[in-house]
Order: sequence, then C-alpha cells, then structure tokens
Amino acid sequence: MLQEEAVGHRIHRVEVWDDHILRNLGGDEFSSRLERRMVEGTYRRGKYLFARLDQDDYVLLHLGMTGDLRYYNDPLERSRYERFNWQLSNGRYIGFDDPRKFGRIHYIEDLDRFIQEVGLGPDALDITLDDWMKKMEGRNTPIKSWLMDQSLLAGIGNLYADEICYQCRVHPASKTGSIPAKKQQEMHRKMREILTLACERDAYYKVYPEDWFWKWREPGAQNPNGPGAAESMKIGGRTTYFVEGWQVRY
Repeated sequence: MLQEEAVGHRIHRVEVWDDHILRNLGGDEFSSRLERRMVEGTYRRGKYLFARLDQDDYVLLHLGMTGDLRYYNDPLERSRYERFNWQLSNGRYIGFDDPRKFGRIHYIEDLDRFIQEVGLGPDALDITLDDWMKKMEGRNTPIKSWLMDQSLLAGIGNLYADEICYQCRVHPASKTGSIPAKKQQEMHRKMREILTLACERDAYYKVYPEDWFWKWREPGAQNPNGPGAAESMKIGGRTTYFVEGWQVRY
C-alpha cells in the first residue's frame, strides 16, 4: 500500500505529534529532513519496511505490534493514536498510528550498513527450500527460537512462529535438527503461505482467517481441529502457545 500511495510524490509537510517512536532524530529534525523530499521507492526486509527517498536515504517504518499506516484525505480523519503524518504533494496524508508506541522509526543514510548493524538475515520469503533445510541441519535450538532468529531469517515474529508450528503440528519446543525432513519441507511451505497472506493483508491481524491458531489460542481453549487444548510456556524468553498432544515434540 505504501508503494501505491507514496512513490512518485514529495513529502510536502511533516507533522509530529509524539516523537517517542523516533529513534535517532528529534521531531523537529525529522520534519526538516523529510519535508520537500521525493519518495522514490519502498523496500521490505522481514518486518522492516523502508521508504526510499531521493539522494538514496531511507526511512524505516517498523510497525511493532500495534503500529499501522493510514491513508486519508482530510485532517479530520486523523486517528487519536497518530504519532506523525506526512502530507504528500498530491494532498493525501500518510499517518503512522501506534496506540502502544511499540513502533520504531529511523532515518537512514546507509541502508546496507544499517542492515548489517541490526543483524538482519535474508527475508524469510526469499529463502529457498534447500537453504532452509541447511540452516536447520544439526541445530539443537527449539524450533520456535530458530524461526524467530532474525539473523537467520528476517520476518517471522512471535505470533507467526506459533502459527507455523500449530499448522504443521510441530511442538514449538522441538529440537530444530531433529524434525524429520518431510516435516521441515512442510514447514517451509506453510511459512511461505502464512507470510504471503500476511503481506497481502498488510500484516493486519484483525483480517486474518478465522481458523488461524491465534484467533482462539487462549489457554484452555479446545482445539477445533483435533484433541487437546491450548497451553502456554516460555521458550527463549517468549510466551509461546501450543496444543499438547496435537503438536508432536521431536
């Protein structure tokens, strides 16, 4: 959506209402650096969405858990949770909404250096099946932690890792290298299906399929697809949901 709305237009004006999520610039400098700049493209790497400006600078628009980009024509449509907006040269607004302020905005002058500094691996949707299985080989790491290691694969967050494991019936505490080859192949396929759908729906969880795990996964909820009930545990410091008995531990 950002590609369709912003590319080819200048940022006429920037309004910052809350600079808490601006990580390397204050609100005034953020505005002055972006105003009158042309948006020339977009780039995504995992959960990181970048707007490419003229002079080959970038703005990272990391949505976090609750962030969203909203596009509107009238200032009266502005959300109460908007942290800043760009008014484009065509009169349209792009607002960055973030109720819980988990988003991260960076102004970037060297994209390759930034990606190296934050340790981002290849985008999960770009990895081939062969590379996927090679990365799994011999790993004793729990599969949940392996899926979320952004230095190995960029783009799989906590909720998506649980969803992949549930749909493939793999217990999230399974040792990655012990998962059978056919199941590893299934996980690669499911990962691609889940992330592709998420991208198509702008990673907006409220419009995901009703039969997805995270729609009903409260502890104690009965599994609608077979035996067992949802449970939770900590894996790698992250709250993890699963269905004991339905998901096989390897």
